[in-house]
Amino acid sequence: MENRDAFMLNIARQLGREPRRIPQPLPTTHAAPLRSRYAEKIAQQPCDSFMAFAAQVMQAHCERASLTTLPQVAERLCKHYGGGPVLISGDARLVNAGITAHLQKTFPTHCWASPGREDNLRNAAAANIGVVFAEYGLCETGGVVLFSSPLQGRAISLLPPTTLFVIYKSRLLAGVTQLAEILRQRVQSGETLPSCINLIAGPSSTADIELIKVVGVHGPLNAVYLIIEDC
Repeated sequence: MENRDAFMLNIARQLGREPRRIPQPLPTTHAAPLRSRYAEKIAQQPCDSFMAFAAQVMQAHCERASLTTLPQVAERLCKHYGGGPVLISGDARLVNAGITAHLQKTFPTHCWASPGREDNLRNAAAANIGVVFAEYGLCETGGVVLFSSPLQGRAISLLPPTTLFVIYKSRLLAGVTQLAEILRQRVQSGETLPSCINLIAGPSSTADIELIKVVGVHGPLNAVYLIIEDC
């Protein structure tokens, strides 16, 4: 910082102009937000596109289920990935769908509670499967969007080896641009957004050791999507 002015003056001279202290605004090249390059395909079959990208990018296991069969399908998926202990989000939508009560009858289960942070974290670390409700799905990446809340902490989808994401089919969006538009509208209407919005776009990976790619460095090893056929 001590030689900043002299450094910038030297650059300006090399460019043959006077130093610029006020940056010029970048030109606007798009009148509207960028659309996904897969927009046409997504618009025709959004759920199929979401499941295809989820399998390719997220390496996720995807299943659809009607509202009446949700508890049984959730039980089968949990059994497939080793059963309990299961940590379930306190989201009321899981309760209303019958998933919470059904899993509690079948597996050793804990529910994330707003008080008791240390207990919640211990249960998350000990759980084999975490069950959360995703706000949106992103068709372009096959990822999901989670809203943190006192009843759904981030650790539910980070610490257990397997995470079961429950999501409405009607909440599948083309991509991040559409998500940003929705969040902007919610802010403009006076709604308070959650303290943390997680965009989960794929399993963690690294290739910094001898260029050998390793998937599942941290976070869940298995992502399971249970898509509710609500439309």
